[in-house]
Amino acid sequence: MPRLYQRSPRTTFAVLAAAAAAFSLMQSLVTPVLPTIQQDLHTSAGTVTWVLTAWLLSASVATPLMGRIADMTGKDRALLVALAAIAVGCLLAALAPNIAVLIVARVIQGLGGAIFPVSFGILRDEFPPARVTSAIGVMAAVIATGGGLGIVLAGPIVGALSWRWLFWLPLAVVVLVGLAAWRLVPASPVRTPGRVNWLSAALLSGWLVALLLPLSKATAWGWTSGRTLGFLTAGVVLLAAWLLAEFRSAEPLIDMRMMRLPAVWTANLVALLFGAAMFGVFAFLPQLMQIPRSSGYGFGATVTGAGLLMLPMLVTMAVFGSLSGPLTRWASSKAQLLWGAGLSTLATLSLALRHGEQWEVAVAGGVFGIGLGLVYSSLVNLIVQSVPRHQTGVASGMNTNIRTIGASIGTAVVSSIITSHPGAQGVPAESGFTEAFLVLTVVAGAAFLVALLVPTARAPQAEPEPEPERERSPETLPELSPVEV
Repeated sequence: MPRLYQRSPRTTFAVLAAAAAAFSLMQSLVTPVLPTIQQDLHTSAGTVTWVLTAWLLSASVATPLMGRIADMTGKDRALLVALAAIAVGCLLAALAPNIAVLIVARVIQGLGGAIFPVSFGILRDEFPPARVTSAIGVMAAVIATGGGLGIVLAGPIVGALSWRWLFWLPLAVVVLVGLAAWRLVPASPVRTPGRVNWLSAALLSGWLVALLLPLSKATAWGWTSGRTLGFLTAGVVLLAAWLLAEFRSAEPLIDMRMMRLPAVWTANLVALLFGAAMFGVFAFLPQLMQIPRSSGYGFGATVTGAGLLMLPMLVTMAVFGSLSGPLTRWASSKAQLLWGAGLSTLATLSLALRHGEQWEVAVAGGVFGIGLGLVYSSLVNLIVQSVPRHQTGVASGMNTNIRTIGASIGTAVVSSIITSHPGAQGVPAESGFTEAFLVLTVVAGAAFLVALLVPTARAPQAEPEPEPERERSPETLPELSPVEV
């Protein structure tokens, strides 16, 4: 059955948004129910955390690698491969008889990280230049909201069914999205001839594993233990080797000349810092809400109740992320980035100092959501508008990858801080959460300072820019009519 090639970019956007939402849900859907999985699969608390760590490691490696392959072989094909990986991973996870199989399943799911750079690349290929900014802003809002929505949905799903349905339900959705993508997403019109530098890919994998493994296990191993310091040292050595290999390569996995662009390296540094702040809040604000009231500072909320208290954050994130594109008529992407980082800094400071009442947490969460929506959308737009079209997949993939690395760092550091302040009844002391959110305030403030260095992005131009040979299917129409997003 041949694929259908639609004239309307709106159809393409709908399919890409569904794919991105399905994958972004997977990054947070299992977080609130790790204790349930630990008990059901008879494993330890340290081992069950690998359900998250394995996903982060896999996504960190797959995102830039698949972004490069997508630019070479076609973004539409890479999208189908990513969706297939998520589906296989979900099926294996739903049937997992033990923790080892579940961890392997999460590694396979992480390969779907290619959806993000591929989606941004397809949007730039298929949308008229004047509509690219709005489309990317809405897509970024979908990704950010999907990541938070997993925290809200996990409780009701597990309460009504079981934790295995956290994978059965996404599996059904991904299969439907995959069929829609196969039928409706047009063949990629922009391809870059070349080859994958597998040495660089191996070195990239090595230093990411060496970095993320000790960060995820440092609480158990100790930050100054031989294993932690040994892995971190290995990570530094492998990082240096990777950079050397990339600079010497005629076809690098990541074009370091592109990464030296002021808009690119500053946006990536903001992504690293903001990823740490965002996931620090995502992972531990629900935990704060679930602390028993008898401790003197918690709300005693259930997993579902904690998710509902996160709704203000999710709503404002979706609204302001969607508005980011249209707002560029009055406020540049850099201005939105600064506003987002500033509001996020104020919100984390509020969470550190005022978390005694539910309304205080809800308001702070809503403000943080505004910051998330603006930062997510503006970062992606700044990256996409600052690189040649044929490097969109690589550039946006690296930005997503760096944000994932920041997320793992932030989660590990915040976990270490909170667990180092034991309290009564076997729960952390309030001082642990206060100190953790103060650290996140410093991180968000640093992101604001770096954002000051980001150059203002150029306005989208109607004229075509120099690009490699265009390969378009005979069935693909040469022009796309403008569509409002």
